[in-house]
Amino acid sequence: QVQLVESGGGLVQAGGSLRLSCAASGRTFSRNAIAWFRQAPGKERVFVAAMSWSGLRTAYADSVKGRFTVSRDNAKNTMYLQMNSLNTEDAAVYYCAASLDSGLGNLPRYEHEYNYWGQGTQVTVSS
Repeated sequence: QVQLVESGGGLVQAGGSLRLSCAASGRTFSRNAIAWFRQAPGKERVFVAAMSWSGLRTAYADSVKGRFTVSRDNAKNTMYLQMNSLNTEDAAVYYCAASLDSGLGNLPRYEHEYNYWGQGTQVTVSS
């Protein structure tokens, strides 16, 4: 059974940082694109960041560009999202996802392009 398990969410003051982790089990994702999405209360889930299997290609939503960094450790089958300069608009449930696509072509940015999902981790930002 394939599982993605996020951790690292919590409460942080505006301007602070958090690092989310997503550990995969059940299969290796070293040849697959991975991504982070988020969903704020009352809103749709939206793309945050993605990375190709090699780690050489990345993509970010405009709202997080320059503040968030996606990374992966294929040896540990784990992905990360480093979030800096957090603001109240970043508060959401964050989900990690893995695609069956390698990301060598167009890096997947849409939910339907991802096949495996974590259960989500809450990020709360206080002003």
